Amino acid sequence: MAVLERIHLAIIREVEARGSLTAAARQLHLTQSALSHAIAKLEDQIGVKIWRREGRSLEPTQAGAFLLGMANRLLPQFSHAEERLQQFAKGERGTLRIGMECHPCYQWLLKIVAPYLDSWPRVEVDVRQKFQFGGIGALFGYEIDLLVTPDPLYKPGLRFTPVFDYEQVLVVGPDHPLRGADFVLPHQLAEETLITYPVATGRLDIYTQFLTPAGITPRQHKPIETTDIMLLMVGHGRGVAALPRWLVEEYAGKFDVSPVRLGRDGVTKQIFLGLREPDAEIDYVRAFIGLASAYRQPAAASLHAAPTRVRPGKA
Repeated sequence: MAVLERIHLAIIREVEARGSLTAAARQLHLTQSALSHAIAKLEDQIGVKIWRREGRSLEPTQAGAFLLGMANRLLPQFSHAEERLQQFAKGERGTLRIGMECHPCYQWLLKIVAPYLDSWPRVEVDVRQKFQFGGIGALFGYEIDLLVTPDPLYKPGLRFTPVFDYEQVLVVGPDHPLRGADFVLPHQLAEETLITYPVATGRLDIYTQFLTPAGITPRQHKPIETTDIMLLMVGHGRGVAALPRWLVEEYAGKFDVSPVRLGRDGVTKQIFLGLREPDAEIDYVRAFIGLASAYRQPAAASLHAAPTRVRPGKA
């Protein structure tokens, strides 16, 4: 009877990640001979090949692809279980791993994490940026414990809690004709260079809730990774951007930019915290969600407040 062991899954995942038996063996601290023997023995037991050679590279067979999928799902859960058991043995509470699927939410997260660290000194907090665009899979794979996202994807086994509301606004520079306007309409952006975070347009609110329903496409779309560079470009007249109003106001003393409401009624959004349903009963997870839900952005503005200008040195 075939015996599938954890080392087999680790080998399959490392060969796929590293591209060769030699590199995988080095990563796993095995000799290439030992690695090859382990897989050859497994192939002999299950009666099917796991890889096929294509030139100098190894490609998984159908059986290999199945095992690779299993490895990607199960190995993080093994690591998570071992980490938890080690924490229990040391008298620690655990680790709260937070995945980010929201570029501008880092500023908000800092305000939650700081008091949380004070309140839960025996809980480690780890923020994982690489899950900006794959958070749901990371939750199911036990690679993160909480997901910060503006776009919850409701699936069995997951729970999403809204933690705060915000307004998405257009950001313009000091000489832009829309500066000081009560609101902007979609057709007014047809000739603009629109600067956004590097996210697919199908997940950008300014497209899905504002431009696309009106059939409008900006003249140019320029993705930029960092908020500072984005606002620097806007402040120097190189385009307009779409950001949360509270984030624009947080940068009040740094850039000469101004938020403008998107449409007469504005575009409202929520930030959610997603987690696995069984983890909702863990006290330190529940405490983080409670702290996040209680927090309110001090700079948050009403949708129907007067337009706000943000200039260096002035809030």
